[in-house]
Amino acid sequence: MKRIILIFLCLVTAYTVQAQEEKIEFEEFTLDNGLHVILHKDNSTPIVAVTVMYHVGAKNEEPGRSGFAHFFEHLLFEGTENIERGEFMSMVKAAGGALNANTTQDRTFYYEILPSNQLELGLYMESERMLHAKIDSIGVETQREVVKEEKRQRIDNVPYMSFQEEIFKRAFKKHPYRWTTIGSMEDLNAAKLEEFMEFYKEYYVPNNATLSIAGDIDIEETKELVKKYFAEIPEGDEPYRPNIVEPAMTAEVRDTIYDNIQLPAVFQAYRMPGQGTEDYYALNMLTTLLSGGPSARLQKKLVDEEQKALQVVAFPYALEDYGLFITLGLVNMGVPLNELEEGMNEEIKRVKTELVSEKEFQKVRNQIESDFVSSNAKVAGIAESLANYHVYFGDANLINTEIERYNKVTREDLRRVANKYLNPENRVVLYYLPKSAQSEGATNSGSEKGK
Repeated sequence: MKRIILIFLCLVTAYTVQAQEEKIEFEEFTLDNGLHVILHKDNSTPIVAVTVMYHVGAKNEEPGRSGFAHFFEHLLFEGTENIERGEFMSMVKAAGGALNANTTQDRTFYYEILPSNQLELGLYMESERMLHAKIDSIGVETQREVVKEEKRQRIDNVPYMSFQEEIFKRAFKKHPYRWTTIGSMEDLNAAKLEEFMEFYKEYYVPNNATLSIAGDIDIEETKELVKKYFAEIPEGDEPYRPNIVEPAMTAEVRDTIYDNIQLPAVFQAYRMPGQGTEDYYALNMLTTLLSGGPSARLQKKLVDEEQKALQVVAFPYALEDYGLFITLGLVNMGVPLNELEEGMNEEIKRVKTELVSEKEFQKVRNQIESDFVSSNAKVAGIAESLANYHVYFGDANLINTEIERYNKVTREDLRRVANKYLNPENRVVLYYLPKSAQSEGATNSGSEKGK
């Protein structure tokens, strides 16, 4: 049995190495109206991903009008001047495809996965969304209710899920990252139809978009189809880009959140630089060291050995301008929450004082490389990665070369960034307690500092 497992692991390793060596080929060009187009040909399966990434997210919103970008993620499925209300999704499904969209603080991403003989349908629909979206009172009022219901189902009624709102509004005081993508229901209720129309006019324009197509395509034919459906769309004015510098944190922010939960939890969020910076790569690797699998440090120490936690994880909340290095722990029954936090702090202290071993460091590198390859294993992932790299870095070829940035990170870099960023004065700490604890007068976390 051991021999069989060893052979299997060797085969997996060989496949991974082969996948890493395969360069992802693509072509890109920009139409006269500013639309950037990226094409990747993969004829291995008869499917195609048609995607459009708009460089607009929650950070482009004005104070008092949060939630617009996410709102448009829904609104732009309402229909267009030439596609009847409610027909957008049914047309794609009738063609044997699937579609969806998602929004972050920095961008909004729409996509269709279609049989390759339906490429033209995907291009037609995305061009309609860009030029002829139906922004009217019926659609706005319909989607207001949809967004409210989404907030109730995915945030309000899900234990701990308010952590994004609670952390970000404490970690940022000036930058628009201080509100979450879903925004405020009060803001959306107060917004007028004319404001939604202006938002669409400003951001959903070709010069603020990247059309990324990957799959079973003919490059030259696809170029002609792109021109057919997008070349005549007028260029928009230069969209608003926030240029707000968030002051450095100077004191720990600590607070207690009472939620509809049974087990207490602790969240720690350290401010970190934006994605693509040199320190970002080291911090990303550091979260993998702490939490990249069942044998990673936090799991091994606090869950397996000391049994202080049911689960402990670390992950980078990576964004364009800034980010957050988040660690969180779900306490084991009967363990005081402050003991779990102390254990988490000890593991942070360890990476600040001890140089990680060569063996453990290589394990982290291998996992980073495996994740990098896996993210581009399907045409939809390739299309999104190409768009991301162009939008954020102006270099779509990072899909082939970004791993080199990780490989430049040293063991000393991990220790250096831990000492630079993972300090109490640079973090928000939230204790999540059951609502019953509030009625009993439990505070457990003390008062908030630096708020």
